[in-house]
Amino acid sequence: MSRKLGKLIKSSAAIVTALFTLVSPITAYATSDGGYTYNYDYWGDYQNSADCYNVCKVFTSTELGLDVKLKNPQGMFSLGDSIYICDSGNNRIIELHIASEESLEVVRIIDSFNGGSGNNTFNNPTDIAISDEGNIFIADQGNARILKLDKDLNYIMEFVKPDDNTLDPKLVFQPSKLAVDTAERVYCIATGINKGLVKYENDGVFSGFVGATPVSFDWTDYIWKKLASQEQRAKMESFVPTEYENIFMDYEGFIYATKARTVDQARADENAVRKLNLMGNDILVSNGDWSVGGDLYLGSGGGYEGPSIFTDITVMENDIYVCLDRNRGRLFGYDDQGHMVFAFGGNGNMDGYFRQPSAIERHGHELYVLDSLDCSITAFVPTAFGDLVYQAIEEFDKGNYEASEAAWQEVMNQNGNYDLAYIGIGRALLRQKRYKEAMNYFELKYDTENYSKAYKQYRKEWVEDHIVIIVIVILLLFLVPLSIGKVKKIRHEIDTADIFVAGRNG
Repeated sequence: MSRKLGKLIKSSAAIVTALFTLVSPITAYATSDGGYTYNYDYWGDYQNSADCYNVCKVFTSTELGLDVKLKNPQGMFSLGDSIYICDSGNNRIIELHIASEESLEVVRIIDSFNGGSGNNTFNNPTDIAISDEGNIFIADQGNARILKLDKDLNYIMEFVKPDDNTLDPKLVFQPSKLAVDTAERVYCIATGINKGLVKYENDGVFSGFVGATPVSFDWTDYIWKKLASQEQRAKMESFVPTEYENIFMDYEGFIYATKARTVDQARADENAVRKLNLMGNDILVSNGDWSVGGDLYLGSGGGYEGPSIFTDITVMENDIYVCLDRNRGRLFGYDDQGHMVFAFGGNGNMDGYFRQPSAIERHGHELYVLDSLDCSITAFVPTAFGDLVYQAIEEFDKGNYEASEAAWQEVMNQNGNYDLAYIGIGRALLRQKRYKEAMNYFELKYDTENYSKAYKQYRKEWVEDHIVIIVIVILLLFLVPLSIGKVKKIRHEIDTADIFVAGRNG
């Protein structure tokens, strides 16, 4: 089965199931049957899974010992053992120290800075990033600027509205999310700018837009727009790129950007995450059965409907990236091949659920989720099962394929419905040149792409092992008919000669 045909079959199955969820909304939630962590199989069906994460602790303003409670916190950044929170409603930044899994300690509260020619306080700060040099970058949205401060909160410079004649002169610069690379170049998402990420050089000079999302449209709509009147065209949706939701720069300098998909884009299995290189090109690997987009089903239930909206993303050093869905309050983890590793969470008031999640960060394998409505930070720690999955992935990345296979085998023993374990074992066997065994595992989970790779190598190996027999058979196929023909010719000549001699004697 080709990948294209497989996608067609799976997409059809998803659409049928999605239509069913519109009639029976409760089936749109994996948690309705008691499961917390889940995944999707090849056919797009929910498969309950052993939990990869457990809630360690929920930190509220009281738990943190804050005199002024958090108010509409929006952004979060993790560096080493420190976590920085943008307490947007209180116009301040809070630096926390991770003392242990169950302890966050307030280091300092930043509500102003030193120097600068203008206002030295914040107005609705929505995001923060710390460079390798220790400089602090803050998206000071209410003051229409991005601030750059040193570690002692001394003003260095600011980044303002891009000087670009394609932007509306009346547009107010509202930076919402940002990322900083090793050279202290700034990449920013700004409200109302859909040309991609706003890029500044380290000297503050605007250098262009990076990674604009491709524009997609229907040809019938395009033709209708050409024929419609000016008033009709004004009421129609414009064919413009989608604005990004959030960005994260990984340890290699690649930018992971999330976007909110439309219903049509979700049904077309379009990714909600892009991985941008320095040229702004999307290099995200998406070899999973489904796109990197969260929940497959768009049916309503509990007051929520539509596709997942990834409001934030964080990337671990093992290339596992975790997306935060603000629509249904869930966390979706993916590996570097685009396979879903886990999905868990939901909307609610219990531990492990959220009212309005706004940001996610990681500390090693631990995850921290900021809730802007509940004004809390939820700390998640991996379970034994989650550690086992990470061990299998990391051993493979290190080239320890036998150890990776053993870890995946234990994962499969604990959860026989975990498709990634079969694929992981297959990939480990493939690297060990055990192609026939790898083919069996890939076949079990309909991984046609990896099956083709294993089959190609198995065929090559089989030919090399049987080359002598193959050559002998080929030679026999040529020599036997040739020999038979030669014998027949000789016999014919003999018979002809006998008849000729007999005729002369007669």
